[in-house]
Amino acid sequence: MNIFKSITIAGLAASLLLAAPHSKKDENFKQVVQTGKKSSKLLLQTLGKNMKRNMKAGGPMKALDFCSQEAYTLTQKVNKKLPKGVNVKRISMKYRNPANKPEADEAVVLEALKQLKSANVILPKQIVQKVDGNTYKYYKPLVIHKKVCLKCHGDITDVELRRAIEARYPTDKATHYKMGDLRGAIVVTIKK
Repeated sequence: MNIFKSITIAGLAASLLLAAPHSKKDENFKQVVQTGKKSSKLLLQTLGKNMKRNMKAGGPMKALDFCSQEAYTLTQKVNKKLPKGVNVKRISMKYRNPANKPEADEAVVLEALKQLKSANVILPKQIVQKVDGNTYKYYKPLVIHKKVCLKCHGDITDVELRRAIEARYPTDKATHYKMGDLRGAIVVTIKK
């Protein structure tokens, strides 16, 4: 195993240790996890409900319209509903929208999750990273579990759809996924 993998796995293991409360006095940690769960759930439900509605109304082309025109705005609306100091977003190493590009520390976590997935490790439901004394990042891994996701993120055979994606996202990286692949993560930044 190369040194990068060893460091990454060690770092992830340390982060995973944060995923389980150590004692009753660790109320702060419990609040971080609770806030992360609520915030990520709100974003996933908001985007999922709208994506489903658009997919039903007009298939992948209508869903693409939603993603390119409304998903980022809806994410901002979700952020306005969250408590002060809490921010939620989606990230991916293979992002379609450059707004979903991970920050350096987030990329390290995504890479570690990818390595775990490649090693057939069942991914944790969440990871909590302590950024500094007052800031945490809660990660909810996103794995492709629905075939409908592959219509726009798999091997796209519909030429019209592929051209529409290329027109809206000239630097698109979010294709060629398969069922069960790690797509990215929801990240909730919590400043205490």
